[in-house]
Amino acid sequence: MQYPPVEATRRRFLAALAALTAGLLMSAAPMQAHAADAAPASWRDPSTGRRIVRVDDTPGNYALYFNYNPFTPQGDLMIYLTPEGIRVADTKTWQTRLVLKAKVDRLLFAGPKTRTAYYTLRDAAVDDGGPFAVWALDLDSGKTRKIADLPGGRVEAINADETLLAGEYEVEPPPPEIARQGRRDPVTGSPAYSGTGPDGKPLSFAAAKGKWMADRLAARVPMEMYSVSIRTGERHAIHRATDWLNHVQFSPTDPTLLMFCHEGPWHEVDRIWTIRADGSQLTKVHTRTMVGEIAGHEFWDSDGQTVWYDLRMPRTSPTGWLAGRNVVTGEQVRYEVKPDQASYHFSKSPDGRFFSGDGGNAGKWISLFKPVVRDKPVPGLITPGTLESIRVADMSKQDYTLEPNQHFTPDGKWLVYRANIEGKPAIYAVELPEAR
Repeated sequence: MQYPPVEATRRRFLAALAALTAGLLMSAAPMQAHAADAAPASWRDPSTGRRIVRVDDTPGNYALYFNYNPFTPQGDLMIYLTPEGIRVADTKTWQTRLVLKAKVDRLLFAGPKTRTAYYTLRDAAVDDGGPFAVWALDLDSGKTRKIADLPGGRVEAINADETLLAGEYEVEPPPPEIARQGRRDPVTGSPAYSGTGPDGKPLSFAAAKGKWMADRLAARVPMEMYSVSIRTGERHAIHRATDWLNHVQFSPTDPTLLMFCHEGPWHEVDRIWTIRADGSQLTKVHTRTMVGEIAGHEFWDSDGQTVWYDLRMPRTSPTGWLAGRNVVTGEQVRYEVKPDQASYHFSKSPDGRFFSGDGGNAGKWISLFKPVVRDKPVPGLITPGTLESIRVADMSKQDYTLEPNQHFTPDGKWLVYRANIEGKPAIYAVELPEAR
């Protein structure tokens, strides 16, 4: 049948449109699968010129705290958490994949010897701080193994030979309002600090946190620090106190040496301590000598002997110190931290040549710091030094109620951190300068 020219043109158009629609429908699934496997978004930081990769911005993403190891022993994978479950990122390509689909209570750390992720599961009806189970996940096979059922609190550390876990719990619960504010939002990871001042006005986040910490310290809640055998699940008490016990960390080289803190307002506590896993050799690492002095956010050097911490004398001083004490020899070094170098957390590169800082409101940067010793060390005296800044990522849009908690990758080529610079929490990696 012959059609008029206009009608023929209309029919050819409709046929072409139908073919195009069919083609799009057929290709929709493959396109979606390809997008899921695509390389993550990356760009150059306009301020520093460094390459930035957005590893994951899934709502509810969670990257590990600065002193928890997220990397496999080979350095090829980084573990992190989303509401869907445990994921890994390839540290060469930053592509990610799901390795365990589960409602995980808390992702802990990667094993120092095996390709294992440790995590906890807690019944939805159990309050945060209540009983939970600790599990191990083989990152290659996906197989899981239950290690132990534990009475509460949290597991915070794994030892150097991957035979012991350690943590602490409240033997008796704190007052209800203190317990409520100490819980973290399961989506954002932020605590619920709140309160009113003497004038009846709402306190700022920082002021509310300070008040909560003072109230929690004053409550003198009985606590126990414990170890757990990874092989058998047996739990043993290490230390009992009504001090607020927190930040339990095994030495990365000595499998029986632990560091922990007396938590609370830093100017009211001698915070940093070490102890053996059998409960012996309880030792204070730093003693306050000035009213208002603070020391905290302590972490181990990779040598497993030196403890580093943020020191201010007093806390209102614009200048602080990144202080280190060798717990074997007693040697001390202090690097001056200028106001624009102040950071929520510091860390040290795997090769020991650099520190990193995640910045703060006085200087919103992810930075490398090159330590420079001022004077020749003298036995028995503190060695002073300075830090030379190398800025690598602009954090000017960061709301620091979300702490970046940066980590060096094991090859020292990237810093991984969490930020809300694009308006929502995401995990990022910044490539570090090669010639340093």
